[in-house]
Amino acid sequence: MNLITGIESTDLFGGEVPAGVLQLIERTRRGSDDDVAAALWTAILSYPRCLPPYYLLYKFHANRGELGEAHRVATRALAVAAWEASISGDWCAVQPGDADFSIPGPPRFWLFTLKALAFISVRRGERALALKLIAKLRWLDPIDCIGFEVVEALLAQSEHGNRKLTN
Repeated sequence: MNLITGIESTDLFGGEVPAGVLQLIERTRRGSDDDVAAALWTAILSYPRCLPPYYLLYKFHANRGELGEAHRVATRALAVAAWEASISGDWCAVQPGDADFSIPGPPRFWLFTLKALAFISVRRGERALALKLIAKLRWLDPIDCIGFEVVEALLAQSEHGNRKLTN
């Protein structure tokens, strides 16, 4: 299923993706890595409140191992989603009752992006930050609708690997 145009898109982002964004995303399917990044940045700059291009761009960078850039884009996505969801721009200050994180739309995307930041933090070796992000996810999403347990497992696996290296 196509995350941008299918059921998952509605479940995560909460609505239709503008035609101009879809055209730019279509360019990414047949372009070089530089073309992909340029098309996604064009989408973000042209439609700064549209959330899917942020997701695609931070995922693109994370998949390439460009974790600093993935972190920067995800942080920007979190800020835009917070604005769209009318919640605090400081993720530490967000409370469970600030938004309904269980329904499609900016609050759910915000929560999903918080999970992405936790994942990126694990991959960057930022254990303390990853633990804080996971604790926030657990508090805001106690039944784990967005699947943060995968990030917890990755964190545990990386911790186990680090123990082997030091023994």
